[in-house]
Parts: sequence; C-alpha cells; structure tokens
Amino acid sequence: MSSEQNVISVRGLGKRYEIYDRPGDRLKQFIVPRLARALGRPAQQHFREFWALQEVSFEVGRGETVGIIGRNGSGKSTLLQMICGTLNPTQGAIQVQGKVAALLELGSGFNPEFTGRENVRMNAALMGLSTDQIEARFDDIVAFADIGDHIEQPVKTYSSGMMVRLAFAVIAHVDADVLVIDEALAVGDAFFTQKCMRFLRTFMQTGTVLFVSHDTASVRSLCNRAIWIDKGRVVAEGAPKDICERYLEAYYEAQQGKVNSEPTKVARAVKASGWKDQRAEFINHSNLRNDLKVFEFDPGAASFGNGDARIRDVRLVDADGTGLNWVVGGEPVTLQITIDAVRAVSRPIVGFFLKDALGQTLFGDNTYLTCLDSDIEVPPGQAYQAEFSFHIPILPPGHYSFVVSAAAGTQEHHVQLQWIHDALFIKSESSSASTGLIGIPMTHIGLSTLGVPDS
Repeated sequence: MSSEQNVISVRGLGKRYEIYDRPGDRLKQFIVPRLARALGRPAQQHFREFWALQEVSFEVGRGETVGIIGRNGSGKSTLLQMICGTLNPTQGAIQVQGKVAALLELGSGFNPEFTGRENVRMNAALMGLSTDQIEARFDDIVAFADIGDHIEQPVKTYSSGMMVRLAFAVIAHVDADVLVIDEALAVGDAFFTQKCMRFLRTFMQTGTVLFVSHDTASVRSLCNRAIWIDKGRVVAEGAPKDICERYLEAYYEAQQGKVNSEPTKVARAVKASGWKDQRAEFINHSNLRNDLKVFEFDPGAASFGNGDARIRDVRLVDADGTGLNWVVGGEPVTLQITIDAVRAVSRPIVGFFLKDALGQTLFGDNTYLTCLDSDIEVPPGQAYQAEFSFHIPILPPGHYSFVVSAAAGTQEHHVQLQWIHDALFIKSESSSASTGLIGIPMTHIGLSTLGVPDS
C-alpha cells in the first residue's frame, strides 16, 4: 500500500518509563547526575528502565479496520494513546492524517464534576466542532447516548455503562476520519453494544478504525487485518483469522502447556459419524468455521456437596478416547466425568449441562434413566466414570461452561455429593449459527423454483 493511502504510519515506536524503587531515588536522579556531569564524572542512573513498547512499526490504510490483540500489559493501550497524541513516544515517529476520535480509558476526557451536557460540549469542542455544529448535533448525541435526565447530572454519579454511552455518542457525531477504540465497548449493555456495532459497520464503509479488544471473535468479525502485540513488540500481523488463531494457541500453551491444534482426530470422528452438514466444506474453509477452544478441567472451581465423592476429572474426548482441546462443532464427542468415592456411594447419578455466559442452560442429561435397572454400589476409594456421547452443537461466539454433578439416590430424591459450577470452559471464536442459542448441523437445505401454476 502506497504512503499516499496510509492514514496512520508508525515507525520504530518506543516508549520507556523510569521505575523508581524508592521515592528518594527520584530526587537523586534529578540532582546527582547533574552534579556528576558538572564535575566531569559519569552520571549514575537511579532508576530501572521499563520499555512498554519497542521497535513497533506498521501502517493503516484509508478505509481499513485493524484489530490489535494481546494480553494485558502487552502495550496496546500505550500504543493507542501515542497515536491519539495523549502520550509522547520515547523514540520513533507517528504520522496520522485526518481527524481522530478516540474512546480510550473509561471516563478519559471527562471532567467528573461537570454534567453530561457540559462534558458533551467540552469534548465535542476538543474534537474540532464549532459552537454552531455542537448545537446542531447536541440532540442527536443525547438521543444516541439514551441516558435520559442523567445528562443534567455530574458525570461522577454515572455508572460505567452510562459513561461509555455518553463517550461513544460524542465520537459518533464529530465527523472523524479515524476512530480509535480501546476495549470500552465491553462495559456497555448488550442493546447499546449492538447500536455501537451498527454505527461502526456504517463508519467502516468510508472511515478507518483502530480497534483493541480481548474478544477475538469481534476482531475476526469486524477487522480486515490484525496486529498481535506481546511484551511491547509486534509478534505478527495479517489476516484476523490466522493471527487470532496463533494468539489463542500461544495463550493456551502458556496456560496449559503445548496444545495440539491439528484437527486430525476430529476430522476422523466426523467421517466416522456417517453424516455431516452439507455446507461443512465451505464453512470449514471460511471465517465462519465454529472454532471451539476447550480449557482444561478446573478442580478448584466453585462447588458444593456433602463430600462423599469428589469429581477428579472432566474432559471432552474423541472416538479414540483422546482428549480434545479444539473442536469445530457438529462432530461427535464424548464428555467423560471421573469421580472418586470418598465413602460408599449407593445408586450413583452423574449429570451435566452446558450453559452460556448468561447462565442459560443449552442442553444436558444424566445417567439415571439409562442405569435405572443396574444396582451399582461404589465402595470407598473406588473410582467410577460416566460418559455422555453426543454431537456437540454449533455455538455462537462467546463463552460457555459445563456444569457437572455427582449425586446418589433417585431422580426425585437424591443427595448432591459434589456439584461443580464451571468445571470445563469452552470459548467459541466464530460460528455459522445466525439464529437461536445454538446451531444444529443441517443435513440438507434446499431452495428451488416451482412450476408456473396453471391459469
């Protein structure tokens, strides 16, 4: 891309901070080096250097939407502040063409003592609008924020969601050429987030967006390029799907060791099932593939029960019994729940359900009906295991968790031995599901014209 088409150009950017171990070291650094230089001696440094960013270079073209991803502390927010001009770089250069509107830290740019009305006028003026333009657009800004009479109250009384509403409403009405957004949309409620997304998609048709988010599903959906920053340096940049996958793989490796990202066993399991979604070949080669990342079982997750048994392990496995940390949705899997009996367990029941981030139950089952006629008794110290085999549904982007329980008794009258609220987490990165809480693989979808009816 030629330099004439670049809206943002970052070259060799670096930001250094001075870290002082003691308050007195700051005074020493101010005085002692000057005295040393005056006496012709080498100056001693009384601080430690911390480079929040080093050698960061990239360009953003006109009309591009670029996502910046990375773990907390990687330097993403520091980078955006320098691009917006609120922070000066230690080294390197930044060039930005056009008007920039930014939604950075929550409440940044607001005076907490001013009312919402006063902050709207102040922020709009700082972003280059004239008094007449502010008056002409004020009602639209207030309507977009939709905070009612709170517009007349001091901002210090606002909730975080109300503050985001007001800040986004301002930047949506200042005729910016570049929008810079740093995680702030994660604070707002679902209805307002959808309103912001509609505005962003309209803005993206003509403007440039720099978007920082931990939600890789949003980066994949909104952006046409992604930049991965780690420990202050650019690790990789390219297509959002590829960069997000590499980032997530590195994240999971840091949490649970080396992971196998190859879907070989998953593919064999789908083939063995004898059926598949008729659109799978297209979907699995697009950004709609239902990538589901599976976390390891958390034995320390919140739980309750009388302690007569302890759930030792919960995992998803394939047809060969191999543990899965990545599935695509629609293929057969088995949920294995392994329990240790602390004391004798009579008539054990094991169950599960899958819930979404809002706590809604999507599906689940237990062993009671299947094992109704079996008189199972588990002595103390003995382990037992339940298996549930099913085709995992296609899940819309978001976080999900398996709730598992070990009980004893009957369906109506039983004792909870242990119930674990969030035993196993799943994160859906992208999805072909467009309606409902889950998607079901379609073995056939058809569309055809019918004959002309007789006159």
